[in-house]
Amino acid sequence: MSFSASGLLKSTSRQTLGALAGVLQKGATYTQSLKAPEEVMLAARLYPDMFPLSRQVQIACDQITRGSARLAGVDLPSFPDTETTFAELIARTRAADAFCQSMSSEAIDARTGESLTVPIGGGQEMTTTCGAFLSGFILPNLYFHAATAYAILRHNGAPLGKRDFLSPG
Repeated sequence: MSFSASGLLKSTSRQTLGALAGVLQKGATYTQSLKAPEEVMLAARLYPDMFPLSRQVQIACDQITRGSARLAGVDLPSFPDTETTFAELIARTRAADAFCQSMSSEAIDARTGESLTVPIGGGQEMTTTCGAFLSGFILPNLYFHAATAYAILRHNGAPLGKRDFLSPG
């Protein structure tokens, strides 16, 4: 059985961002049941030097949108980080997945072996192949930030389980 880069990217985006939207919906419902302000839960962190819930979701979405644009060889999209509610973050997960799904599978698959140089933070760059960028950077970062968003909500009492993380909403 073989997998195409585009198939892997698009199926992972659909599953992970779909599940993240479901996790956020459960987080919103839980926060409402507490009669707590959404901004309190969206600002929650696992540790003081980590990003809050809202930023974890934004970064997970950025990994898919910017990553799929780079893999397809198109201009990077602009998604300003302005979300302040669960509903806005859920909408961002859906917009990010829709952007990924709209990328040309043919372009992504044709570029799998091509060299790519991308910024990785702190003024550093990474040069790798598009295929290695997908498997070694985009997907691990997506999983990390989606799992951290899940963990923040779970740590704060939201009734979530493993199935919520694995199943699109």
